[in-house]
Amino acid sequence: MWIAAAFVTMVSFGANNTIFKWSTGRGLSKVHIQFFFYFVAFILTLAFGIVNDSVHMNLITILLGSMIGILNANGNIQMSKAFEKGPASLTSPLIGINAIFPILCAGLIFHEHITVIQWIGIIIMLGSAMIIQYSSDKNRNINYLPWILRVGLAIASFGLLGILMKTTSYLHIQSLAILISMYGGGSIYLAISSITMKEKWNGLEVNVGAVVGLISILGYSSYFFALRTGTASIVFPIVSLNCLVVVLAGYLIYKEKLKSYQIIGVFSALLGIIFTKL
Repeated sequence: MWIAAAFVTMVSFGANNTIFKWSTGRGLSKVHIQFFFYFVAFILTLAFGIVNDSVHMNLITILLGSMIGILNANGNIQMSKAFEKGPASLTSPLIGINAIFPILCAGLIFHEHITVIQWIGIIIMLGSAMIIQYSSDKNRNINYLPWILRVGLAIASFGLLGILMKTTSYLHIQSLAILISMYGGGSIYLAISSITMKEKWNGLEVNVGAVVGLISILGYSSYFFALRTGTASIVFPIVSLNCLVVVLAGYLIYKEKLKSYQIIGVFSALLGIIFTKL
């Protein structure tokens, strides 16, 4: 079941990234869309907890949840800024290596046992994620210092996010309480970011954000379940393959052609998944 939950998370995150890709082409603000999706998700999860009287909040839960929400939002913002400073061909694969940090953390700190065959599968999946995201764009006009800074901040944000996710499951903190804190803390952070950036608001951002919020609740609920009941060192690389969903959506919806190395990446990702289940 936890493998299935990891796949649901992968598809959910991939669907949201596809929506972000679509919204960028229409000039919508990624910060505003994230704000609305965080805010809608916060209202829904809080209402569910109140109606069912099933929320158990404490200071650690609020702090951890808020940090997860802020790190996820900041990681997405830094990634979008990195795309503006350097080529996607280098940016996406570099940021994709963030999964290594929570995987190592799961093994070294939380003492998860991983077999040699599973390690091979993990390495194959991480390599596949980098191959799939790679672009053969020849443009190498890089504003190097700002670009590498944004890439580094995105890697740090997403890497620490994964470690905190595993920490919440290790401490057996209630998933619903973490989700409420995550979306609440993220909403505040994104509201402040929006005021600072002074971007124009668009009514469509509300609708898109609401859809992303619903998908996010499904994705993160599955994520917490997978981490709580399964092996985090395997969950993280599966979730990192959400780029596969974006590529396939581009092929099916936008009629984008799959490059030969991306096809190889898709099949090697499947091979990696098979290895982790042996």
